[in-house]
Amino acid sequence: MARDNSPRERQRQQLERKLARRASYDRILIVSEGAKTEPNYFCEIRKACRLHTTNVEVWPSELGTAPIQVVHYAKELFEFGDKHKKIQPRAFEQVYAVFDRDNHVSYYDALTVAESLDGKLKNDNKALIRFQAIASVPSFELWLLLHYEDIQAPIHRDEVMRRLKTHIPGYEKGAAGLFGITRNRLSVATQRAESLAQKYTARSEPEPFTTIVKLVALLTRLRV
Repeated sequence: MARDNSPRERQRQQLERKLARRASYDRILIVSEGAKTEPNYFCEIRKACRLHTTNVEVWPSELGTAPIQVVHYAKELFEFGDKHKKIQPRAFEQVYAVFDRDNHVSYYDALTVAESLDGKLKNDNKALIRFQAIASVPSFELWLLLHYEDIQAPIHRDEVMRRLKTHIPGYEKGAAGLFGITRNRLSVATQRAESLAQKYTARSEPEPFTTIVKLVALLTRLRV
């Protein structure tokens, strides 16, 4: 019998191989507000921890950078997948929408919508998934700054950037290599972020706060 080498058959075989390569831990989808900084950072963790790319997908929002748009895109990408990204519909156990407080008018709406989706959507195994907002007040850079300074009082995003540049000279949005630069200070940053989380929440702004620590802890504790 002649071998079926049609495009559809090749696509089916590629999908089967991809599924076979998945690790035993949860499939995780991360959608970020930032187009470069956050994706670079989480992809660097994925590489450093040797996590399967089929289990940990990281993509910037394609609907816009407003928090509510990030949440909506995360939901859309989960529910419908994206053949160009080789993401199948509902192919995750955990979904995270990463965004900043900054001056976004939809910030609180995004928190509320994410909360409403948590434990309500089912994946391709008919299991309810985790859907969570990963918010930072004022910005993602607070998490990086906590590697060097113990921030306890409200701080403007411009001041966060100014201070961060004293520790990481030349730092700019979209920078690469940040996990490698800060990794040896991860434990102290974790302690500081968790200390803030004991006092504040994502809704306590302008107090400093970030749940980036939760996502970093999750990824660094996974095993191949």
